[in-house]
Amino acid sequence: MDIYLKLFEVLFPVFFVVGIGYYLGKKNPKIDTTFITNFAANVGTPAMIIYALTSTGTTFEIFRDYFWYYFIAIIIFTLIGTVFLFFLNTTDIIRELPPFVMPNTGNMGLPICLFAYGSQGLGVAAAISALIILCHFTLGVFLADRKFNFNVILKSPPFYAIIISVIILYFKIKTPVFIENTTFLLMYATIFLILMSLGIALTRFKVFSFKKALISSIGRVIAGPIVGYLLIRYFNLTGFAAGVLLIQCSMPSAVLNYLVASIYSPKKIVDSVASTIVVSTIMSFLTIPLVVFFALKYFN
Repeated sequence: MDIYLKLFEVLFPVFFVVGIGYYLGKKNPKIDTTFITNFAANVGTPAMIIYALTSTGTTFEIFRDYFWYYFIAIIIFTLIGTVFLFFLNTTDIIRELPPFVMPNTGNMGLPICLFAYGSQGLGVAAAISALIILCHFTLGVFLADRKFNFNVILKSPPFYAIIISVIILYFKIKTPVFIENTTFLLMYATIFLILMSLGIALTRFKVFSFKKALISSIGRVIAGPIVGYLLIRYFNLTGFAAGVLLIQCSMPSAVLNYLVASIYSPKKIVDSVASTIVVSTIMSFLTIPLVVFFALKYFN
């Protein structure tokens, strides 16, 4: 019975805040989320990375190991996505790969791992999320635009937050209390805002091809946890960190995939990406409870 109570405690806050955003988006379709996007990208996400990596007991070794474990997962996600899109007769496989490759490890993954495993889980989740953030501004832009744009990552505040955090971890520098307190406040504010913005986004994105979006979403939220579990078995991982890896592999497609596609890809591709994000997120409301239950039961 305790594990079911824990599962409720982990998931209810996340789904409740997403529900608030969905309600607000339905009530006011013209609600402006520009502030949330700008705040999260330029202030909130960098603060979240710095706090989660430097103030939760995460070591450089843990960061390095799970950074690379998830890098392997991304390679596998890319292969799975290519196969799925090939059998769907997709004309532009490259531009439609991001929803398979880059899951929502930030908006949903971080708070779920935090509530499931506490500050230590947050640290491991942040190591994985840091990789996904780098991928969005490198691989994501490359896939959406079919060419690499180094200026995008140089203009990205989260990129510098990752570098600073890695330096702090590597040299075992003690984070000043005022920085820890400030990033702590900004992190929790950001988690609330981005979860709420996810709910708002679900009211705006449209599904243009349900069959294709459904099959693509299966490749994201069903194949994802299978890949995570196989990595856990192959590398013989145990404990809460293994549970975090499994949860992060199980997330739906990230909303940031849509934002990048809307800048660099044709409208047809943008519509397809948006469809996958909507359907995979809705499906995840069913699959995530199962994955978190499994993680809490066997990796605690």
